[in-house]
This record gives sequence, structure tokens and C-alpha cells, in this order.
Amino acid sequence: MDNVSPISILENPNLEATKTNIMEALSKKRSIILVGHCWVEYIGRARSILEPGERVIFIKEDGAVLIHRSTGYKPVNWQPPECYFRISVANDKLIVEAFRRKIQESLKIFFDNVYVIALMKLVDQGRFYLHVSEREIQEAILKNPELVEEAFEPISFEKRVEPGFIDVYGLDSEGRLVVVEIKRGRAGKDAVIQLAKYVEFVKSNTDREVRGILAAPQITKGMQKMIVSLSLEYKRIDLKKCAQVITVTTAAKIQDFF
Repeated sequence: MDNVSPISILENPNLEATKTNIMEALSKKRSIILVGHCWVEYIGRARSILEPGERVIFIKEDGAVLIHRSTGYKPVNWQPPECYFRISVANDKLIVEAFRRKIQESLKIFFDNVYVIALMKLVDQGRFYLHVSEREIQEAILKNPELVEEAFEPISFEKRVEPGFIDVYGLDSEGRLVVVEIKRGRAGKDAVIQLAKYVEFVKSNTDREVRGILAAPQITKGMQKMIVSLSLEYKRIDLKKCAQVITVTTAAKIQDFF
């Protein structure tokens, strides 16, 4: 393996050479990409077998392992970071074993042919910022109401009431009215008070039970106690999931969800 270049690539290496390079890369906390013909056994909370096929395997410098087919974006098998490894060659097969440290769980990958091995020392200190607006969160909830809770059924959005506009208005699985206040960032006291006003207004105009839900990625310190004291609820909204939902519905207008 090249000790100078940040990236080393070997084509059609033999199994012993692959073993040596993987072990050296692991010792130096390098990322590894393997392309080859393999099959996989997983033993842990369940047991699974992935039959032979040509696949791409990523071993990241933090010990995470991902096994990808040639289609789809999700790995077919994976192990989280901080795995430890055992690499061996036996019976004309390269065996890569990844074990969890705190849980009895193992992933065993058998190669009978390795086409490419890439060894990398990558530098990545950039922060990740996900920009999703409150309008986009609203669209995502209307498209996939289970982002709020299972069986939630929106019946209106931007519903005008005396204190302002309710972001999403709907019914829960028991037929209770639900008022949803959306915040894209860390929701604080103002959001809680605003939601409480909406709920009180709706209650004053119906004889049905009314729930108030503050939907936000986070709430400020101490707000959970205030939310409970006002008989409201907080539901954590996953911005990544919202972004995934709206990505596949970019061409749709918000009115199309009704």
C-alpha cells in the first residue's frame, strides 16, 4: 500500500494481498472500498444470509461497514461504527468479520474474488446544514402524516382562527381534534404559548376533545415542563425525513394533498 498517496487502488489483487492491505488500512484508520464477488452471514438480533453476488463494501475509518448492491441507496447489510475486525484467508476465500463491541452481533463477508480494493485517508471537517423551511415541514406532514404520529389524518392547513393561523389541523386515531404548531428550529416559550392559544380557541368552539402538538426538531431547555403543564404535547420532527418526503413531491402543490 502506498504510504504517501492518500488514495491507493489495486485491481484484481490476490486474496492474500487483499488481506494484507485491509489489515494495514484498519491499523491506520483508513477507509476501505472493496468490489468483488461475495456472500454474507449476519448473526445477532436475528440471522440472515445474503447469497453470492457482485457487490461494493465500504469499511469506514470509524469501523462502520456497509454492503451495497449495484442498485438502490440503502445498504443490504451493515454494521455501525466501532466494530472490530478479523481478516483471514481460508479455503481460497477471503473472510472479513466485523464484530460489535457491546452486543453479540457479527457480520461475516466471504470473497472468492476481489476486483478492486481502494484504501483512502480522507479529510472531512465540513459541517452539514440541512435547510428545510416550516412550509416544507408542513408539506411533508400533509404528504406523510405519520411524521407527527401514526393514524394522524390532516383535514386542513393554515386554518384561520382568532389568534392566527393553525399550521396543520386534523384528527387522531380516536377522532379527537389535533392542532399542530410547526417550528423548523428549536421551539421555545413563544411557540408553546401560541399553540396553547390555538387549542383554547378551538376548544371554545367545539364540544370535542382537542389536543395540541408542538412539532419541531428540538425544544429549548425547560419547555417540556411547560408543555406538560399546559396539557400540550411535543413531537420531535426529523428534518431529514421531511426532506426525503418533499424531494419526491417537488412538483406537487400543497393543495394537491387534499
